[in-house]
Amino acid sequence: MARISLIEPAQASAEVKEIYDSKLKGKPGNIQKALAHRPAVLGNFLGFYASVGRSLDRKLYEAVYLRVSLINGCHYCTQHHIQGAKRAGLTPDQMKALKAGDYKGLGASEQAALHYAEKLTRTPDAANDANFAELKKHFSDEQIVDLHMLIGLANLTNRVTGPMALEVEFPEEKI
Repeated sequence: MARISLIEPAQASAEVKEIYDSKLKGKPGNIQKALAHRPAVLGNFLGFYASVGRSLDRKLYEAVYLRVSLINGCHYCTQHHIQGAKRAGLTPDQMKALKAGDYKGLGASEQAALHYAEKLTRTPDAANDANFAELKKHFSDEQIVDLHMLIGLANLTNRVTGPMALEVEFPEEKI
């Protein structure tokens, strides 16, 4: 059970209801219902979330988000990104490999991004010139910025949903 109240659409203020209806098609998830206590944060978060990672391939985006969530043990985000990964074309075997930290079945660019995501998640201050040299073999500067923001976004949401004990809104799946 969530550690704070969640603002359901029927109880939402006019400002929050507008955000729910316009940006979430009337179907907010539990993270949005929690953030609704701060309507400005909710609105800005949704805009930020929608803008991050757009220069990256969707399959890579989901693989990175899922891997970071698995490393952090974030059940809520893992469940959401299992769904996203399936829609993006990741196979069950690829998701099992991600869970195990085995990237061999993926391409060189995906491997570079996932190794870097793992490094930043586990030791954020350890990024070095060699890491960037490897990323630059596969990604433009725009994509490297997007990758950094995606890794940061995943870590941020992991650290919001977990401690708030937000529950998944749909039937859960195992990898």
